[in-house]
Amino acid sequence: MSSSESTSTELLHAQAQIWNYIFNFVSSSAVKCALQLEIPDVLYKHEKPMCLSDLSAELSVVNSSKISFLPILMRFLVQSGFLNQHEDHYFLTPASRLLVKNESFNVRSFLLLSHSQAFSKAWSELSDWFQNDSPTPFHTAHGKSVWDYIGEEQPSVLGDIFNDALASDSRLNTNILITECKHVFEGLTSLVDVGGGTGTVSIAIAKAFPNIKCTVLDLPQVIGYLKGSGNLDFIGGDMFDKIPQANAILLKCVLHDWNDEDCVKILKKCRESIPSKEEGGKVIIIDTVLEDPKQRNEFVRAQHNMDMLMMVLFGSKERTKKEWEKLFIEVGFNEYKIIPALGLRSLIEIYP
Repeated sequence: MSSSESTSTELLHAQAQIWNYIFNFVSSSAVKCALQLEIPDVLYKHEKPMCLSDLSAELSVVNSSKISFLPILMRFLVQSGFLNQHEDHYFLTPASRLLVKNESFNVRSFLLLSHSQAFSKAWSELSDWFQNDSPTPFHTAHGKSVWDYIGEEQPSVLGDIFNDALASDSRLNTNILITECKHVFEGLTSLVDVGGGTGTVSIAIAKAFPNIKCTVLDLPQVIGYLKGSGNLDFIGGDMFDKIPQANAILLKCVLHDWNDEDCVKILKKCRESIPSKEEGGKVIIIDTVLEDPKQRNEFVRAQHNMDMLMMVLFGSKERTKKEWEKLFIEVGFNEYKIIPALGLRSLIEIYP
């Protein structure tokens, strides 16, 4: 192959690559459309592959003239790996099953959250944020933090979607945690789930381990009127002020919302609330341990997408192993172990 031919091939490949970057939003928009047309739900209910005519007859497409455009959407969803196709019949993939209403681990709220006007506007301010004094791109867009925006929104539509998104994420991680990492809870008699929201994780732990007294700590407005029972309790409070005493403190996807300085404050409060390692004290962290961006797989790609999201929403980040280690040492935790057992996230145990 001549040099000019090689250059032409490279240029055409580069052009296709940059087009795919530019039109990345198409994938997310098409999946959102599929959700709103109820394509995953119809295929799930049917329980077997459907031809296009049968599928279109059950979709919420009011204007019949639009049916002729449905093949365009369907072939895009197949090409992007969202749907499977055999001959002229379509069926769900493991990914598209996660958008079915009746799927207990569904991520529908995450999709709706990412397409909300509040979040979309924050992304549009990213380049301006790099050149101004605002703490986050979200603050640049709205003049306030994510937490303040959600807290002041009336009615709290975004807040409800946000809480449901966190709960759905917790259901999947907790299922794996309890079934495949149960050793983490062996010997514990008490656990405080810091920033535990409405208690999705703690409810599951309390049920699976009745000998552990589980306490959910979150802001009073989050806890609301939630009441515990048996070995589960809810406490309204601020993790920066005080964390109740326990054998173990659980931090699930909490620290990636905060900068290093605030993480040190949180971890110091955790350390004050647990006994020594010899007496069974530890902090359990479920969070991302960021992998090398040159790796090409779904988990690493998701990690770096989340890394960008944390920057845009909170002015924070996901952390590498070295960055986690630096935090632990600064707070005085002398030992830690990382178990990469939760997909894009890891289970981290740290000991005083």
